[in-house]
Amino acid sequence: MAQPAKYIMVINKIKEWIEAGKVKPGDKIHSENELSKMFQVSRHTIRQAIGELVHEGLLYREQGAGTFCAEQPETLSPSFPKPTSSGKNIGIITTYISDYIFPSIIRGMESYLTSKGYSLFISSTNNEVEKEKQCLEAMLERNVDGLIIEPTKSSGYNPNIPYYLELEQKNVPYLMINQYYSQLNPPYILMDDEQGGLMATEHLIELGHNKIIGIFKTDDLQGIYRMKGFINAFRNHQIPFQNDTVISYTTEDLPNVFQEKIENLLADSEQTPTGVVCYNDEIALKIIHILKEKGYRVPEDISIIGYDNSALAEASEVKITSINHPKAQLGIDAAKWIVEAIEHPDTFEKQNVTYEPELIIRESTKAI
Repeated sequence: MAQPAKYIMVINKIKEWIEAGKVKPGDKIHSENELSKMFQVSRHTIRQAIGELVHEGLLYREQGAGTFCAEQPETLSPSFPKPTSSGKNIGIITTYISDYIFPSIIRGMESYLTSKGYSLFISSTNNEVEKEKQCLEAMLERNVDGLIIEPTKSSGYNPNIPYYLELEQKNVPYLMINQYYSQLNPPYILMDDEQGGLMATEHLIELGHNKIIGIFKTDDLQGIYRMKGFINAFRNHQIPFQNDTVISYTTEDLPNVFQEKIENLLADSEQTPTGVVCYNDEIALKIIHILKEKGYRVPEDISIIGYDNSALAEASEVKITSINHPKAQLGIDAAKWIVEAIEHPDTFEKQNVTYEPELIIRESTKAI
């Protein structure tokens, strides 16, 4: 089994310190030099790890003073206190709390909701259907006034549909973000991921690439739509599409499912792609590490494009071309939506919001 990237190991160790209470909120963490010696890695690796932890909201920097442990968000648990009697309680259910782009989304929600006097209950499903069920039961028990949800494994039937119908019967407004359950036809705020997948692929095609593969997560609608856009680019430009043009994976498959498939492609010079479209920046970074281990250069040998324009896109040694995700703005817009739905139930029009994608070009893509 392949070892995780060095910066991931640093991230995981610092998270262990925080979870174990070895580093408490407000504590200053070791300097880059000290961490570099401690983990026997380069300062670049340390900066990459610290940058991601700052992005996740676990650490924060003070110029001239150093890097410190941040206050950790309170999460919903059976022992969580009952809601206030003010009638201003919002539930937030995400797939993850402290990973990837989610801290930025949550901060956007929190900044608006707290300014309006609302209390927040935040919980995460880790993209597991059973955990989503537990989160929904807890939210219903606490009689939240509104709920913002990022669905779990949205590409298939969700057995938790009865809980959403119960919310509707109780006239509790809810909003889905990033994706939605098509069986419910719920209100949502999300990206036009099909257009984003198309835009990412056409960027490589316009650079002269026609030997392109796509790597997509297929247990959520985001991945399905991004893959659909990828396929449409081949159709629009009449580029041959082979069986191995798409590598798919699910939540349970990570982190190593596609390593073997990528290595097999690289082993056959006739199969080796000149461009790779990735489900998100996290996957793009993993692919860059695999290619580097195999002696390939990005973008000189193979161009890579990610999705979401996360902190990882700029933390990488090779800055990653990516499709922008509005992140904090989505959080603010979702918060405004749910407040309007709660405070003006008779007049508020529950309209869906779809953001248009934007291509952010960096160093990881190059013309043939």
